[in-house]
Amino acid sequence: MVITILIFGLILGVLIFVHELGHFLTARKNGITSHEFGFGFPPRIFGIVKDEKTGSWRKVWGNKEYYGNNTLYSINWIPLGGFVRIKGENPVSKDDLNRKDLSEEDRTYIKMSTEPDSFAVQPKWVRFKVLVAGVTMNFLLAWVLIIIVLTIGAPEPRSDDLDQSKIVDNIGVQIVDVENGSPADKIGLKIGDTVNQVCDSNRECTDITTANGLRDIILKHKGKEVFIHVQRGKETKIVKGVPRTDIRDDQGALGISMTETVTVRYPWYEAIWEGLMRVIRLVVVILTAFWTMMVSIFSGHGVSAEVAGPVGIAMMTQQMRDLGFVYLLQFAAILSVNLGIINILPIPALDGGRILFLLIEAIKGKPVNQKVENIMHTAFFVALIGLMAIITVRDVLNLF
Repeated sequence: MVITILIFGLILGVLIFVHELGHFLTARKNGITSHEFGFGFPPRIFGIVKDEKTGSWRKVWGNKEYYGNNTLYSINWIPLGGFVRIKGENPVSKDDLNRKDLSEEDRTYIKMSTEPDSFAVQPKWVRFKVLVAGVTMNFLLAWVLIIIVLTIGAPEPRSDDLDQSKIVDNIGVQIVDVENGSPADKIGLKIGDTVNQVCDSNRECTDITTANGLRDIILKHKGKEVFIHVQRGKETKIVKGVPRTDIRDDQGALGISMTETVTVRYPWYEAIWEGLMRVIRLVVVILTAFWTMMVSIFSGHGVSAEVAGPVGIAMMTQQMRDLGFVYLLQFAAILSVNLGIINILPIPALDGGRILFLLIEAIKGKPVNQKVENIMHTAFFVALIGLMAIITVRDVLNLF
């Protein structure tokens, strides 16, 4: 489990780091100062920054605030991703400069927000590019990961549309879904398991080569104990259970969905285009799932059981790790697209919310009141944290 947590932390860290790197590089390219670019989250362990007077690099220890013109590159204690602090990214109204209760530090920060290298004073197009850069980097990362997967060899369902010349191996009959509370769920079958054999109580075994063959042998043994031999990554397992006899038309006796899976490999030059097409299809699928989820929430049906928080994603990481490296790369690509889409949604506190306020500014011809915008960002941030807490609690309860 420790290794799984480390892998999950590494994947999440890379996704967040790449996202923040997009904001950082785009800001620098457009002449916007970044006070700090950090690996991990504060508190800070140490950092290095080029001295503005001497031009030499110096170390900065501890968590002291830094607002210099040269970027402080820092290493922080919480090793999950990274962050960038861009000059003027959270501007305060100039009217606040007249407040008598304003601290000197806040007064300095407001003045900095009005300087030429501040994010707040940039043209709308430049601010848009900086805001959307993080999401773009997540999509690019997913594209690169899928290209790598396709050149190594990726598992795919066998179909008539599949280019037979790309097939390099026959994986077998693989489980693609397990119904909650079904016999398959109770005996421990998991998504990704490859079924090799089914044996009856007399140890008479049938080799499984097709999905129809597996379906027929399970139906033949309804109400009788069977022993199912599965391949899970590099590990072979034998599980036993009793296929149910009382089933609806939309159910199977065991409670699984399956497909015949093969390994497909692409030359690198074909993997580039194929990878792009798969990222686009993945975006469409995830957007559709988000729309379904939002409809469910606002219609009073609550959060779908398919929505997972950090705990649920960590458990999926364990499953992908069991299946192998290629599955783990595919999973990371899916998470990267998910992170990008979540951030681009027009919800305050996210990049998409800031872009929404930028669009309103373009329509109105003047910025949204900073106090109103800050209140909206704060309120939605609290709501998002609350939603994440609910999902996490549900994920933990599901473990037991």
